[in-house]
Amino acid sequence: MIQTIRNAWKVPELRMKMLYTVLIIIVFRIGSCIPVPYLDAGALATMVNAGESGIGAFFRFSDTLSGGSLQKATIFAMGVNPYITSSIVVQLLTVAIPALERMSKDGEEGRKKMTALTRYVTIGLGIIQGFGLYMFLRNSARAVKVTSGGAGIFVAIVIIAVLTAGTALMMWFGEQINKKGIGNGISILLFAGIVSRMPSFIETVIKFFMAAIKNPESEGVGFIIAPLFVIMFVAIVWVVVFMNDAERRIPVQYAKRVVGRKMYGGQSTHIPIKVGLTGVMPIIFAGTILQMPIMIKNLFSINEGFWASFLGYFDPSKWLYPVLDFILILAFAFFYMTIQYNPIEMSNNLRQSNGTIPGIRPGKPTSDFLSKILSKVTLTGALFLAVLSILPYLMSIVPELRAFNIQGTSMIILVGVALETVKQMESQMMMRHYKGFLD
Repeated sequence: MIQTIRNAWKVPELRMKMLYTVLIIIVFRIGSCIPVPYLDAGALATMVNAGESGIGAFFRFSDTLSGGSLQKATIFAMGVNPYITSSIVVQLLTVAIPALERMSKDGEEGRKKMTALTRYVTIGLGIIQGFGLYMFLRNSARAVKVTSGGAGIFVAIVIIAVLTAGTALMMWFGEQINKKGIGNGISILLFAGIVSRMPSFIETVIKFFMAAIKNPESEGVGFIIAPLFVIMFVAIVWVVVFMNDAERRIPVQYAKRVVGRKMYGGQSTHIPIKVGLTGVMPIIFAGTILQMPIMIKNLFSINEGFWASFLGYFDPSKWLYPVLDFILILAFAFFYMTIQYNPIEMSNNLRQSNGTIPGIRPGKPTSDFLSKILSKVTLTGALFLAVLSILPYLMSIVPELRAFNIQGTSMIILVGVALETVKQMESQMMMRHYKGFLD
């Protein structure tokens, strides 16, 4: 990886793209230090770090993705969540609405319209999420400094507008990286936010180890916990790298055919099916659904009665939350797979190109075989995502490991973005160093 970056730095065009990407990241990190007016960052930080109960557990993950912006009550507190949700919504609507499906297939012009639609939906969702966050900060966190009278209405408008503008600015940053930088813009911003939190994890490990050195009798467990955390971290990274590159290859044999005096086809190839074909989308889906009950409870200040008791079951500290999270990730993984892959269409494409899977008859047997393979691969990837998603809950069983708070989703994003960016560098360098038959 380091050698790839060094080689890419030697190419002037790639060097400018890398510098532009770094510049955007620097501006993003500066924005992560600009506070939202009329918000008490101390009260918000206390809520985020207050134990394992309530919505704080959910907000800690959001705070990690935003690079600490939520905890510090800055303009990027909502992060890119509205944009990600908007992209998912537009993608689902494209499957359900024929007009949007035709628009998505209408070449470059259709792509521009879909991008514009995603932007509008992002702003709408940003306003809604900003309003929900404001109500929570006012009612539960007590982080809004002015809440009554005309001044309270003005403060509410300012807070919601600033939070929405921060999300829109991050969306623009991501688009600029896509155009003029290197890598996927939104993924790069998520990567930068997560990496910015790594020093705190390292500090936690050092504190545990130093406490064990100073007080070996009372804190001696730190000699075991700190190395155990490091080993777990390395193991998780290795597993994520392995699963990210893992794929199921379906062999395909193309029949020979004679056209005039020439023979075409006859070669053997394969259809690669990635184990992690859904990415982190199922986790985002599940998280979006599960946060709604707690947001509704805090939004309307439901503290007693049947609905308070019912919505309380969705508290991240309750046993039902990780169970539902596990089930929803599996369900959304299969749902997302059905959107991305159509076994019948894949079977028809193979038949039209005179391709067959060895031992499988063309037509319905081929589509059934592909559907079976896709289901197995999706189940493997979904189980992997589900285990990583509930990893913080599994670690909370051991009291000494709660302080480390390893987020499996963060690890997937870190490794996935790093590998994707390096591969993009390698492909661009290959394009610039490719020697054709005229050389």
